[in-house]
Amino acid sequence: MTQAKASVSEEPITNPRQLVEYLVRGSKAEAHWRIGTEHEKFVFRLADRRPVSYQGEAGIGAFLEAMTAFGWEPLLEEGQPIALQRGAAAITLEPSGQMELSGEPLATLHQSCEEVNAHLREVRQVADELGLGLIGLGFQPLWRRDEMPWMPKARYGIMRRYMPQRGSLGLDMMTRTCGVQVNLDYRDEADMVRKLRIGLALQPVATALFANSPFYEGAPSGYLSYRSLIWTDTDPDRCGMLPFVFEEGMGFERYTEHALDVPMYFVRREGRYIDASGQSFRDFLAGRLPALPGCLPVLSDWEDHLTTLFPEARLKQFIELRGADAGPWGRLCALPAFWVGLFYDELALDAASHLVADWTQAEREELRSAVPRWGLRTPFRGHLLQEVARETLGIAEQGLRRRARLNEAGGDETRFLVELQEIAESGITPAERLLESWEQRWHHSVEPVFEEHAY
Repeated sequence: MTQAKASVSEEPITNPRQLVEYLVRGSKAEAHWRIGTEHEKFVFRLADRRPVSYQGEAGIGAFLEAMTAFGWEPLLEEGQPIALQRGAAAITLEPSGQMELSGEPLATLHQSCEEVNAHLREVRQVADELGLGLIGLGFQPLWRRDEMPWMPKARYGIMRRYMPQRGSLGLDMMTRTCGVQVNLDYRDEADMVRKLRIGLALQPVATALFANSPFYEGAPSGYLSYRSLIWTDTDPDRCGMLPFVFEEGMGFERYTEHALDVPMYFVRREGRYIDASGQSFRDFLAGRLPALPGCLPVLSDWEDHLTTLFPEARLKQFIELRGADAGPWGRLCALPAFWVGLFYDELALDAASHLVADWTQAEREELRSAVPRWGLRTPFRGHLLQEVARETLGIAEQGLRRRARLNEAGGDETRFLVELQEIAESGITPAERLLESWEQRWHHSVEPVFEEHAY
């Protein structure tokens, strides 16, 4: 989410407490809570389903330039457009040209969904003109990693070199995955802690409901969310379920300590990315960063560093819920509805907190490990995760009803949960629907997915 930010001081940081205070300043009164939706999608050539390189008359660079007709302003790197901005919203590029909308902070799900719809109408128009298509899936279903292009963004060059040192699937995460996220606010430290704990504990439920990546290079992978599996072998330093969040003493300072222990990727100075991969922000605070000896960080460095942490739910000046595969047009509005229903109503927050209160760390890790393969059929406490999903959706639905944010026709926000409720009742994930099509109608080919499920 491209959040409206307070001015970030460029004065050198001389006290680690300044890093904690950065997170404290994310606290907001309930009247100012907002919803920011982010989603990624693959861009492909209609002629042969191949991914799209940056260069060329119908490349990703040309796509971004064409989007300026809708009032988007280009952001340049080395003279080339690598992102777009319009107001508080942004369109950015993932490493292989996956296109991401980072939405404005909006007050209601109706507004958030209309923003998504307007964006997809715009990108569809440009894609049609260029002979391109767009599709929301959690993992590229057909092409190998070495067939994926790389975008000309310096930070991705740094990550590309560093990722293989930390896990075997980091480059797959960069080049072949797409997700949908939502960013939500917190009132104060206690509210942040409760929401972050609920977000981490229930992330496997969201992963199961949105599981939409069953294919690997043209055939079933054996997983319902291969995207979710990839995050388990990307980088143990910066991914995972954050056990410390559930420990006594959790708060802004404890999260800051965690973030300080995550190795850096880069530092930006005068528009250039300086490779600091594997180096310590603690050393940076002491003026001993090998990449910039004698220099101290500024708050924008801390802000950048926080964006390079990839747990299942993460803290910036808001909480980002990150566990869902990308999906079709309508489902993009469902993820924010799921979490807003749980987080933005006090009774729902209490109920969700009670639901997960006695889950052990071993149970949370077991769910995280099993859900990519089994989805809603994951065993949990003598039942299936499907039962937890039903209960969680019931809590979210009541939370949205009590929020009572109505559209012009008088409808509330619960309508955005309908598809998830149908998935939970059936116990059949979107990925299993895709596998059924592959087996019965597509004659063991994944290529029809680009026709039937494109935006």
